[in-house]
Formats: sequence, structure tokens, C-alpha cells
Amino acid sequence: MKRPRCGPPEVLALESEPLTFPKGEDPWPREQAAGLLRAVEDMFHRRDIEALVNGFTEDCVVRFSEQPELRGRDALRRLFTARLARQKNYRLQKTLLALEGNVLTNVWEGTWEDRDTGKRMAGRGLEVWRMRDGMIAVWDAAFNVWERDGERKSPVM
Repeated sequence: MKRPRCGPPEVLALESEPLTFPKGEDPWPREQAAGLLRAVEDMFHRRDIEALVNGFTEDCVVRFSEQPELRGRDALRRLFTARLARQKNYRLQKTLLALEGNVLTNVWEGTWEDRDTGKRMAGRGLEVWRMRDGMIAVWDAAFNVWERDGERKSPVM
């Protein structure tokens, strides 16, 4: 399978065929949702903050784990900038779990080296994306993070 090139959602393309996304809040076919996940993985691997931010609507709402709710691309840019500054050698894999109309749900797994501690880290999470005009309008994310070779334990258990 060819990997998509990245850019604004309306111009994302496979090497030989365009990858277009539904407009408005129209339903998403599974193939297009899977293409979006591959494109997002690639953007993270390239550390392309602007491409990531441009995949969200101007008025996006972001509920990212324990962080306060964020609104708009400027706040999202600050989140991605801080996050990717700390996550060295970030590798990400997303898997589509469910698709209902314009709502995509995926699970992700990632690994990285923490810039501050030098520790090898891993994480796993669940995301729900509500799409509008081919972009993420609402991003809800919940996840857990642990030292890759360390004990996995939750503070609630």
C-alpha cells in the first residue's frame, strides 16, 4: 500500500491517486478514514506540526487527556509543539475501531524517548474525532503512558 503524502486534508494524495475527504458532516467511508489515520501517523513521524494543525478546523475543540479543554488552532499548535519537543523519536500506529457517519474512533500505540528524563516510554490511547469539512472539529483523547521497560500500574488501582 502506498503511503499518503501530507498537507491540508483537501489536497492529501496517494502517489498516484488523490485522497479526498467528505465535506460538511457527511459520512466517511472506511477507506477514507483509514487513509486519514495513515496520513496522521506520517505527519507525526515527520514532526510536521503545521500539517497536523491544518488537519483541524479553525474552531476545533480539543479535550486531550487531563489537560484543560483547548479551542482553536493556536492552542492546538502550542500543544503539539510542547508535546513533540519532549517526545524524541516518536513512533505511532493508529487502528480504526469504529466509524459512524462523521465520527471516527481509533486506538493508538506509540513509543518515544522522553527528552527530560532520557527514559524510553510507551503509550496507548483511544481517540474520538468528530469530522467537519474533511478536518477534525472535535478531538477527545484518553490514554495511559508508562516507561517502556517498567511496571505498568495505574494510580487508581
